[in-house]
Parts: sequence; structure tokens; C-alpha cells
Amino acid sequence: MQDTSKQYDEIITTCRDLFIKKMKDYGSAWRILRLPSLTDQIFIKAQRIRSLQQKSERKVDEGEVSEFIGIINYCIMALIQLDKGVVEQPDMSLEEATDLYDEKVAVTKKLMLDKNHDYGEAWRDMRVSSLTDLILQKLLRVKQIEDNLGKTLVSEGINANYEDMVNYAVFALIHLKE
Repeated sequence: MQDTSKQYDEIITTCRDLFIKKMKDYGSAWRILRLPSLTDQIFIKAQRIRSLQQKSERKVDEGEVSEFIGIINYCIMALIQLDKGVVEQPDMSLEEATDLYDEKVAVTKKLMLDKNHDYGEAWRDMRVSSLTDLILQKLLRVKQIEDNLGKTLVSEGINANYEDMVNYAVFALIHLKE
């Protein structure tokens, strides 16, 4: 499991670096996005990954890696939005956004380590395509919860689904790197 923790950190470092670069380019423009908009952005990326996995021809020269990175970063943004709420104008400094990013990643990584302990690293025997399908399933769940205005009877909340998607995307990137 020590390897998983190290690999996780390496993947997150790549995602975090891109997040910081985009914050420097665009500021916190993402703060105006409502949760359904973030969910839809993640959905588009997951659908594209699935399409790339199923088609032999690619017309855009970007592969699965950049899309999984996008899923991770949009999920972290969604987790921040869940806590901070949506704003009408960008309102977050690079330092605050990075601190919140790190905070959300720490919670998500702890969840991964706990589940990884209980499941015995079962994800290592999974295919990247299965991880993609699980992300899509989580997205459909989130969309349904959003359509139900956040009300659930027995299900985890939206944040748990975003956290799981981050972890599935990290696992997929670890597989792709190996």
C-alpha cells in the first residue's frame, strides 16, 4: 500500500500543478459554476474517455490521461463549491484555492487509503475501462441526486460520489502510467 500512496501523490502533484497553472491563467472563474455544470463537465470528460476506449480512430490529439486529470480537478472544484457555495464573480486567490484543493485531496486520499485497506487493493486487478464505467455510474448518481435537489433516502451524499470519482480517476492514471 506504500506504493499506492506514493503513486497517488505523484498523480495528484501533476493534477495540482495544472490546477495552479490554470488558476494563474484564468483566476477563479470556475467559482461561478453551479454543481450541475461541474457535474456535466466531468460527464463530458468521462464520456470522451469511454468513446476513446471504444473507437479505433481519434480526431483530436488528446488522450485519456488529460481527461482523467480534468475529472480529478473538476471533482476537487465541485467539492470546494459544495463547501463554499457558488458566487457571481470570481472571488478566490490562488493561495486560498490551492489550500482548499490540498484540503479536499487530503480527505479524498484518506478515504482511498481506508477503502484500499478494506478492499485489499482490488482496483489493481481492474481494467481502466471498468474504472471509466464506475466514474460514469457515479456521475449518473450525482445527476439524479441533483435532480432530486440533494435529497436521498439511503444513499451517500454528492460529496462521497465526487471523492470516489477522484480516486477512480487516480487509479486509472496509475494503471495508464504502468
